[in-house]
Amino acid sequence: MPSTREHVLPAGFAGIGIVGSLIATVTALGYEEPTPVQRETIPVMLAGRDLLAQAATGTGKTAAFALPLIQRLVEEPKGKHRTRGLVLVPTRELAMQVAETMHKYARGTALNVVPVYGGASMLQQTRALERGADIVVATPGRALDHLRRNTLKLDALAVLVLDEADEMLDMGFAEDIDTILKSTPTARQTTLFSATLPARILSIAQRHLKEPQRITVAREKTAAGKLPRVRQVAYLVHRAQKPDVLGRVLDVESPTSAIVFCRTRLDVDTLVERLNAHGYRAEALHGGMQQRQRDQVMARFRAEKSDLLVATDVAARGLDIKHLSHVVNYDLPASPDDYVHRIGRTGRAGREGTAITLADPREQRLLRSIEQVTKQKIEIAAVPTLSDLRARRLETTRAALREKLIAGDLDDVRGVVESLAAEYSVTDIAAAAVKLAHAAVVGDRPGKELKELPAAPAAPARTSGPARFSGGKRTVRPHGEAGPRREHVAAAGSERTRPTHGKDVNVVRLFIGAGRQAGIRPGDLVGAITGETGMSSKDLGAIEIADRFSLVDVPDAMADQIVDALKKTTLRGQKVPVRRSRESSTSST
Repeated sequence: MPSTREHVLPAGFAGIGIVGSLIATVTALGYEEPTPVQRETIPVMLAGRDLLAQAATGTGKTAAFALPLIQRLVEEPKGKHRTRGLVLVPTRELAMQVAETMHKYARGTALNVVPVYGGASMLQQTRALERGADIVVATPGRALDHLRRNTLKLDALAVLVLDEADEMLDMGFAEDIDTILKSTPTARQTTLFSATLPARILSIAQRHLKEPQRITVAREKTAAGKLPRVRQVAYLVHRAQKPDVLGRVLDVESPTSAIVFCRTRLDVDTLVERLNAHGYRAEALHGGMQQRQRDQVMARFRAEKSDLLVATDVAARGLDIKHLSHVVNYDLPASPDDYVHRIGRTGRAGREGTAITLADPREQRLLRSIEQVTKQKIEIAAVPTLSDLRARRLETTRAALREKLIAGDLDDVRGVVESLAAEYSVTDIAAAAVKLAHAAVVGDRPGKELKELPAAPAAPARTSGPARFSGGKRTVRPHGEAGPRREHVAAAGSERTRPTHGKDVNVVRLFIGAGRQAGIRPGDLVGAITGETGMSSKDLGAIEIADRFSLVDVPDAMADQIVDALKKTTLRGQKVPVRRSRESSTSST
């Protein structure tokens, strides 16, 4: 039977079997308590059992498999230059992220973590593997390339992890995964994580997992009417941009009091230092502080001596703050239910409240899960520009001046205006006064323009009929034995959306010099393009596969990047020519 969060589980990482050296490492990184998925899965992995785990994106899955994997390899040394841990992930971005996280966890051990993904030098990866890779984090396509070249050897593999398995299948990696799994020892331990468990995932589990422990981290039911009615806004930004974006958003929103939630206490301390250096009044609150310090922080916050409370979930539990205008999710919480709990701290007693979330672009699935649970829409907004900020600051000044005009009591300064009026126009005098008032009201922080900020995606508009880039189920239209066949390939169960900004999307066709005779399938092309470029399978259009060549419709803006990426990789183990087709480009309407 699936496990649930209602189980009574021991507290802390020590209570679920993690050894002291790893606890010291995660504590130094700022982690205080294991998340529900970590509490459920880590003891199973440490016991050596195969695991089939269903948990939503953003629930702490990386630590759930990384910590027991590292602990097992440290406790069971088998010699150098042998790969004993393999983590398969759907995209190169996730491969880099998981590898970086595992490297942090493995500090202090002799374990080497090597990422292997498309779009990077095969030679450099080969050298890294030859130097010795205890743990390899890889995309399926690139892992298969290394296996065929014999540069990745899995004969000593002890633990295999499939992370976001449903995403890998959506991207066409099913056969690659089967091939990789058949190249591993049968005695290995296998762990599969997936946000959903459709029949095809269960089929993989049945073929490759041995009596797995099945765990589902269930969502808690939220009672009707308990959801806060607040304005909910999300900004899609990469991790490195978050501090600057947070500052911009805070300047525009001008919260009277706000809690900013971070994932770890290290993040809390770093962010507080940065905010205070930029003129904000911020206080930290996390589990590394003594109770006396926490009480002092809360006393200053309630007395309005500080504007921002930067906290972890653990430290903020049980806080009673009556007047809170904003809640900011600097990091997305581990589950939709934690999100509901966080934003419920604002918008109380009939007051207006605002919940702001800074989400990495790859966390959009979790945002959708939150919307499904809350039955409320989260607006995806563009990051405010400097022009937006200036306009907002001027509006604040105008409102302050209006209040002063309404209040009156201006007799003591009228003489100044009258004396200046002999030399300057009244309009210029007023403008100068407004400028001085503006500097006094909002300060003189100039702000800086942010580089390479992603544009906010418009809300998807469902299409009612077939179009280019159509999604949903795969359809096949044969053209005879020797002719090409067209297959519309997209993420399973998805529906491609038209642009909502009023412009057509230019589409071009790419020629790929390999087809059915070389064993090329639609999944090979989808997997290669998405794995090498990081783009979504939903952005691919029609695919035609002939005997000796294939054609793929792609967005014109991405075409050159896709061509360059495919030229650097292999399809079915061979280099193939790739170029723009000589056919004219089209557009999605």
